Amino acid sequence: MRPYDFTGTAVVTGAASGIGAALAPQLAARGTDLVLLDRDGDRLERVAASVRAASPERAVDTVVADLADAGQVRAAAEALVRDHPATTLLVNNAGVALAGRFDQVTLEEFDWVLDVNLRAAVRLTHALLPTLRAHPGAHVVCVSSLFGLMAPAGQVAYATSKFAVRGFAEALRHELADDGVGVTSVHPGGIATRIAETARLGSGVDPVEAARGTAEFSRLLRYPADRAARRIVEAVERRRPRLLIGASAVVPDVLVRLAPGSYGRVLAGAARLAGLRRGA
Repeated sequence: MRPYDFTGTAVVTGAASGIGAALAPQLAARGTDLVLLDRDGDRLERVAASVRAASPERAVDTVVADLADAGQVRAAAEALVRDHPATTLLVNNAGVALAGRFDQVTLEEFDWVLDVNLRAAVRLTHALLPTLRAHPGAHVVCVSSLFGLMAPAGQVAYATSKFAVRGFAEALRHELADDGVGVTSVHPGGIATRIAETARLGSGVDPVEAARGTAEFSRLLRYPADRAARRIVEAVERRRPRLLIGASAVVPDVLVRLAPGSYGRVLAGAARLAGLRRGA
């Protein structure tokens, strides 16, 4: 498959912050018109205004939609298909997190994660598939996670959604190969985004325990979002099927491959050691 041509239109979800917000100016600088989607209209408009100022020759549209709401997803998908027939890149980037073990979260909370992280990506991709197929050389990006490679305790909902996103992307890549449409599954490690800040707390989680876990998780989010976005843009151009971002994704991936049935004990031991060092 030839390198991706950035002169079409890109749809980017979760574009109001983090990786999505960092992708927008980089894609525009390469000649891409943009449709930016997020539930946070104020932040989304600030990102769009910044891109328009830096790349005034590019068209930058916004769509405000809560991807947890199936009706809003359906309406957004219909608008994208109707108004943006030149779409050649779809970046399923939007994601939410939920802290808590399986017995600490409700099924409604679990479904909220699946709705945003998985079902919205599936619905938008399904709706835009005829448009993408009409442009051989198009591309789809599905942002999974480090937790689409491994599944630690306390992340059951998030890991379930991100493993599913990984499977969706891999199967879709095989199905679309003959149509000339590429698919990249992205697995970021500790990226400096608002994911910890915006994560919800399972109804049964002790607030003190949650605050401690959030603080620990936040300390791991060090990889710059703009650098992660640059890696994704390069992966799209080169048609890479799989992208791991940061040592915090690469090293665990190796661990899981070497010890697929016992890496949980390694993680638990590392967490205990870290706790002892902080207490020293």
